[in-house]
Amino acid sequence: MSEQARRLSTPVDTETAKSLRYGDKVLLNGIIYTGRDAAHKRMIQALERGEELPFDLKDQIIYFVGPTPTPPGRVIGSAGPTTSGRMDAYSPLLISQGLRGMIGKGLRSDTVIEAMRKHGAVYLGAIGGAGALLAGCIKEAEVIAYPDLGPEAVHRLVVKDFPVTVLIDSQGCNLYEIGQKVYRR
Repeated sequence: MSEQARRLSTPVDTETAKSLRYGDKVLLNGIIYTGRDAAHKRMIQALERGEELPFDLKDQIIYFVGPTPTPPGRVIGSAGPTTSGRMDAYSPLLISQGLRGMIGKGLRSDTVIEAMRKHGAVYLGAIGGAGALLAGCIKEAEVIAYPDLGPEAVHRLVVKDFPVTVLIDSQGCNLYEIGQKVYRR
């Protein structure tokens, strides 16, 4: 586990994702996309119908967030992570289609972790309760799909030094499990 944050630009290729280890601190720069469970469900339905998705998943990162309304003079409202487990039913298929990373909070299922191992993806954690601070790292925000979902629409975000921690790496090493073992010692 490194103590110094590593700066990464998106998109994130397989080799870069595989170089990340649980506990690594990362500052993301570039474009990331948002999506919560309603948007994920629609994307899966689109794939099942053979339709294109609102964005190409290859080497992209999805942030599990539903931002609050945008205050005057701001790019976006508070943008803290939502619980990732709600996306577990959808994530394996999206990972198999090239999704390289997910940002959220909370545990992931064994099925998601297996898909991450198989396809070289990572799970990144953002600090829950720090949505207003995280919003300051978002320089542009645009709804690109499913506007009827309101805050759960798919957004294209441009981020600068967006702070995350690798919670589960592409080898399946899980900071939630390993951290507890270290603490118990």
